[in-house]
Amino acid sequence: MTEQEKISRREFFARAAKAGLSVAAVAGAAGLLYEKDVLKMIKPKNIITGLKDFSVAPIAGQTMAVVSGSNRTATVGKAIELLGGIDRFVRPGETVLLKPNVGFSRPPRICATSHPDIIAEVTRLCYEYGKAKKVYVTDNSINDAKGCFEMSEIGAAAEKNGAEIILPKSNFFTPMSLKGGKLIHKTPFLYEPVSKADKVIGIAVVKDHARSGASMTMKNWYGLLGGGRNFFHTNINTIITELAMLVQPSLVILDATEIMVSNGPTGGSTSDLKRTNMMIASCDQVAADSFGASLLGLKPTDLPYLLKAHDLKIGTTDYQTLKPILANMETI
Repeated sequence: MTEQEKISRREFFARAAKAGLSVAAVAGAAGLLYEKDVLKMIKPKNIITGLKDFSVAPIAGQTMAVVSGSNRTATVGKAIELLGGIDRFVRPGETVLLKPNVGFSRPPRICATSHPDIIAEVTRLCYEYGKAKKVYVTDNSINDAKGCFEMSEIGAAAEKNGAEIILPKSNFFTPMSLKGGKLIHKTPFLYEPVSKADKVIGIAVVKDHARSGASMTMKNWYGLLGGGRNFFHTNINTIITELAMLVQPSLVILDATEIMVSNGPTGGSTSDLKRTNMMIASCDQVAADSFGASLLGLKPTDLPYLLKAHDLKIGTTDYQTLKPILANMETI
């Protein structure tokens, strides 16, 4: 999309708002713009129908770990250790894709993005103990991607330990259609970095979200969409569920050291945060998010996408049945 087209889109929505157009009318126009983007992107490539399964074999009693502590480097390492160690998830010679939330140009102290200490430690573990061939880190940021990776300090943290940042480019997106999906149909998807990976690890934060109620590991896959993805905001619960159907990760990590309890997802002040000093690692993204929701004072019934995912057997909202492994780094 040219800069002029971007300006035209912004002008359209601004004028629509001033004119008091109905939500339905705006959503319809957004859909037309979104479809226009899609049609431009599908010409040079075939449509991909689904991704490979990146998950690992289940081990009874080692599906989810919750570690208490204030040091993210220590807690994420311990959480992974309790699930069997990084070598359960990463085999020698494999390529790993880390998908953090780098959606906004925010410093780490705001907790609107994944924390750089976690990215650095998981990268180190992948190389040192998993014997990974290569670790990539990517996200299709809402703000300028290069600036977001710099401001969040994720770029520097990843590269310090040998990971390669893949910033989104137009030719990295491929149209994706999800079998049985209602919304993911010829949808621009950041396929290039995903196609390189043998394993995928999602790394997200717990935060309030104005549209979806909460943003955690399932919502984190939203950063793999391209085009005018705001179009999906009118059906946010369905798109989050479909993304969780599409991406079956090897592992998800949910940072609840400090959670954003208000003004999400961008935040802007440390007054929006609450310290809970927890780190969650899980093979079940639905369970991880259900636990994370409880920290925000929410139940699965408050987040329809969790119920949808549970019903589709993507994972379970009843995380207690998994008998999470608990540890406290402050007493170890």
